[in-house]
Amino acid sequence: MADVGFVADFSGALFWEEQRLLVVSDLHLEKGSSFASRGVLLPPYDTVATLSRLAAVIARHDPRQVIALGDSFHDREAHARLSEPDREALSALQLRRNWIWIAGNHDPALPANLGGVVATEVAIGPIVFRHEPTGASGEIAGHLHPKARVPTRGRSIERRCFASDGERAVMPAFGAYTGGLSIRDRAFARIFGSPVSWPTCWATTASTHSQRRGVIESLRHSPVRNCAPEGSRSESPESIEPHRSCMNGFRVRASHAPE
Repeated sequence: MADVGFVADFSGALFWEEQRLLVVSDLHLEKGSSFASRGVLLPPYDTVATLSRLAAVIARHDPRQVIALGDSFHDREAHARLSEPDREALSALQLRRNWIWIAGNHDPALPANLGGVVATEVAIGPIVFRHEPTGASGEIAGHLHPKARVPTRGRSIERRCFASDGERAVMPAFGAYTGGLSIRDRAFARIFGSPVSWPTCWATTASTHSQRRGVIESLRHSPVRNCAPEGSRSESPESIEPHRSCMNGFRVRASHAPE
């Protein structure tokens, strides 16, 4: 994208090898406890699961820098609900790494005691990282939680996915309890333009190499690749129930003084 090569990890992370930069989006830590406070009881292990997956991706790529692309916490008080073991796990992931928290609509005011730097956006060369997509060229954003449903080997598979047209990209949500918004939704048309330039989607979380290869081939040849939005109703990612299943070269725009 914008003449920059990225590795789209099947976990839902992006890795920029030249910069040794790992990007994840929409962790939504402590979403389970947020639901519990409203009487919706879910297994309270989403933060542990998300941090464990993040630890595995970090071990795989050994990044020097990590950008969490907004909505890292599900609500303004979520960081206060982190258990001590989860805080320690997060601190261990940050050790000897440059870490940037991009402010999101769920977590616009992150405290200083989380470690790292808080910003509204980060620019490295031609690439700009921000939470909410604007459709600008060279932009990598999150917020919309893209997902795709494609036919493969006689059945249908629905997975979180990366959405990109080669000029801009929207990343999948990384969190264990995050829902998804179909790439056929009109919200993506506002970012990628007419159906002619609709995005290529790369599915995440296939469990084996053969499944991954099959999903990729299906995505390459599926109508999902160039699709018009269906219907007029755009479902907010925040309303979707959970699935069962500064640094060298950075231009950082600060969002606020850390609390």
